Amino acid sequence: MAATTTRKINLLDLDREGLAAFFMELGEKPFRATQVMQWIHQHGVVEFEAMTNLSKALRARLAEVAEVRLPEVALEQRSTDGTCKWLLRLADGNCVEAVFIPEEGRGTLCVSSQVGCALDCTFCSTARQGFNRNLTCGEIIGQVWLAVRELDPEPDTGRERMVTNVVLMGMGEPLLNFDNVVRATNLMMDDLAYGLSKRRVTLSTAGVVPALDRLAEVSDVSLAVSLHAPDDELRNELVPINRKYPIRELLAACRRYLGDNDRRRVTIEYVLLAGINDSPAHARALCRVLRGLPSKINLIPFNPFPGAPYGCPDDATIDEFRNILVAAGFTTVTRKTRGADIDAACGQLVGRVADRTRRTQRIALQGGQV
Repeated sequence: MAATTTRKINLLDLDREGLAAFFMELGEKPFRATQVMQWIHQHGVVEFEAMTNLSKALRARLAEVAEVRLPEVALEQRSTDGTCKWLLRLADGNCVEAVFIPEEGRGTLCVSSQVGCALDCTFCSTARQGFNRNLTCGEIIGQVWLAVRELDPEPDTGRERMVTNVVLMGMGEPLLNFDNVVRATNLMMDDLAYGLSKRRVTLSTAGVVPALDRLAEVSDVSLAVSLHAPDDELRNELVPINRKYPIRELLAACRRYLGDNDRRRVTIEYVLLAGINDSPAHARALCRVLRGLPSKINLIPFNPFPGAPYGCPDDATIDEFRNILVAAGFTTVTRKTRGADIDAACGQLVGRVADRTRRTQRIALQGGQV
């Protein structure tokens, strides 16, 4: 009979609670989880032999049953504006993308949560790639691990870390990969790992209402909602999941998520599409629908991609839209396009996806039409 092999457990898949349980199963004290978490996430050490405060016997045991398995950097691109994009190859050959955006006083890392995306939003290049699978916790947090090391290869020198914020706004819908995303955000916010505050970890969703309610029970990461339209008729076309969870239900879930904390706000993301959702009437309708919701609004001028059926509004149209929102009392920011020269801007991430949905094939047969 052929011998069977058990694949080693990837310790990146375990948050603090999971790692403590892992060591207890090995017959070790739970404090070993603290030591190993710090080695991996704070010091960037992935070889057990280099974890010198562990006994030789434990290091040898870990080498037998565990590993720290990271995505592979297949390609790195640097934009003229300082934005950096990594194409990351996973063990199964699929690829995802992560983007680092440097700004004055902060550095934001945008990570992916799925290989492709199942939601089919019409203005997003990722949606055209179709969907293959969820990322594991290790594949999500592995993007953070790699970015921290690529940007600052000597993390123990006392310098301020370049990655100060993480947003789950890359490829995929985070709430459709609930358990892995929660474990990964736990690690992002854990003082023994990356130590980011809940204000600096943001989950962006197109509006999976039941999962959003579930998230409120287990996490308090910052919330961003991809709205993109002020009414259901238009949002049904742009964000098809709206047909299942319309705007009224989505915004009610946002209010439940914020709860009684009057210091918290939800970020509303609104991609401006020329002649589609960018008129003064749309702006005024958006004011009405968001009235009473503690929120700030990010206006995102559309970032073109090959075959896109939309265009970007001119500056005057964008300014008029923003001015209407500001006059109504909403904190509103027009997001500056970053990394467009390397296809790293919002809505442009594609990776390389073995498409199980056959969406890529359908679009090709339709001549590129949505």
